[in-house]
Order: sequence, then C-alpha cells, then structure tokens
Amino acid sequence: MSGGDIKLLEYTDALHLRLSEDATKEIMRREFEVFKKQEYQKISRSSHSQSTNLRHSPVYKSSWINHTKARQIQIGETREPENYGKPGSIRVDSVSQKDVYHINTVDEIGQWEIVFCVPQISESCMLPALLNIFDQYPFILFHVHSDRGHETINSLVADLWQRLLIKQTKLRSYHSGDNALVETKNGSIIRKNMGWEHIDQSFCDEINAYYKNYFNPYLNFHRPCSYPTIEVDDKGKKKKVYNTYQVPYEFLKSLPDSKIFLKPGVTFEKLDEIAYSHSDNEFATIMREEERKLFQKIRNHDRQDGSQRKT
Repeated sequence: MSGGDIKLLEYTDALHLRLSEDATKEIMRREFEVFKKQEYQKISRSSHSQSTNLRHSPVYKSSWINHTKARQIQIGETREPENYGKPGSIRVDSVSQKDVYHINTVDEIGQWEIVFCVPQISESCMLPALLNIFDQYPFILFHVHSDRGHETINSLVADLWQRLLIKQTKLRSYHSGDNALVETKNGSIIRKNMGWEHIDQSFCDEINAYYKNYFNPYLNFHRPCSYPTIEVDDKGKKKKVYNTYQVPYEFLKSLPDSKIFLKPGVTFEKLDEIAYSHSDNEFATIMREEERKLFQKIRNHDRQDGSQRKT
C-alpha cells in the first residue's frame, strides 16, 4: 500500500472515529464502487489484517491524533469529598420510585437532609430541583459530592455549581464509602417513609409541598440522628463509636461559632421558632397525617387510572 492509501485510511478513520476494520473496509468499498472515487480502488480491496497493519504503520501514527482515546468528561473532580470539619459539604443521590425520582441530599457533618421529588432526572428537571434544595438549607453550601449519574454529571448542573461557587467532586472507583452516608439515608429515610408503591408524575408538586412543609422540617428538627465520636485504644488505633444522638438542628447549634455558617438573613432565633413550636411527637403526628392524605390521593388516582386502563 502507498502512502496515499494510508492517508485515505487515516482520513476515513478521522471522519468516522475509527470504526472496526470490517466497517471501515465497507466504507472504502462504497467510496469506490457506489460513489465512483477511483483513488479508493486499491485500499477498498485490502484485507482485515492489511488494515490493521496500516494502522500500526509510522505514516499512519504520525497523522493520527489519538481519536480512539476515551472522551473524558471534565465535570467534577474524582477525589475523596472534603468537609473541612464544617457544615456545607453535601452528598447527593437519587432514588427511583417508578415514575418519580427522589433527590436526596445530606450534609456530611450535621446530617441536615433535604429531599426533593422530580418526574425525571433530566437536566431541565434537575436545575430547578437543586436550586430549591439549596434554598432550603439554612447554612452556606461550599461543596457537593455525588456518584457519576448523569443527573449531576452534566454541563448545565456543572455550570450551576460554578455560578454558586460550589466545588463539585464525584465518586472514586472502588470507594463506595464516599457516598455511604446518603445511600444509607436512601434506605432508612426515603424507602422507609415513601415506600415502593407507584407514584404518578403528576403528584411531584404535591410531594414537594409535603417535603418542604412537613417532611424536611421533621427530619432536621424532630428526628434524632446518630453522630460518631472517636475513641483511641491503647495501641493508638482510632475507632468511630456511634453513641451520641441529636436532631440535626441541635447538632448544628452545638458547633463552635455555629452562627458564622448560617446564610445571610438566617438566625437561630428564627430557626428556634420552627424547632420548638411543636414537640417531636406533636410534629410527627402532624406530618404523618399529611402523609396519609398525600398517599390517599396517590392511591385513589392509581385505582382510577387502573380501572380506566382496563375498559
């Protein structure tokens, strides 16, 4: 094969992002036989092994500019999440429930948790969802960590992080513990309270109203979480012991200089009005009643929708 034939192969590979030898040979054949391009006559008759050898030739390598390298999505940094010992570093994950998705976010330090519901995890749904979630946090967010799902690893969401000056990192391979906190909450919070039954997409707005007014306040002001303390044995080995239970709001207030973490306009005096207006059991009673009303609507809709499908 001449240098001209190698250039034709390189040119074709560049256009089609280097297909298999057989697929490339078919393109060469069509160029010569179907489209009557005489310069492809010789290379269109090359065998599988000849095409492989041409791709390893010095002439080919000198022109080929790594078109076969995997395309790296430069969104987020693959590394261990950092919290710097202060609230504002959140973990994000999604939980599928048939036709809806629950976006679960948890602060790593204080376990402050905000949940939001979307009909699909497309970019158009995620942007308003994330803005709503951020608005519900009483403290300033500076970091977000997620898995590699497309709901958070995409250009629009990455642009949002940048505009809000929030650093983004993503899950490291073989380090499932990086996102263990939010994944644990997916089971103990989302599945335990929302169950597994089908929820129609039309109920997303009602679910989010329930989340914002009842469920999220319940999680943060009235549901105790377990917090670790570090114990050191005689050999100097450190071990986390989960023997401290507090509601996330009380834990937030207990942090040194906790006021500096709050958003502008947010004060503990205002948050106290929310936290202490009802006892834990009183608010849980109110929340469960609203939950019952919500799921009654969902089940009635499903029964009606099911009966309509049968006719």
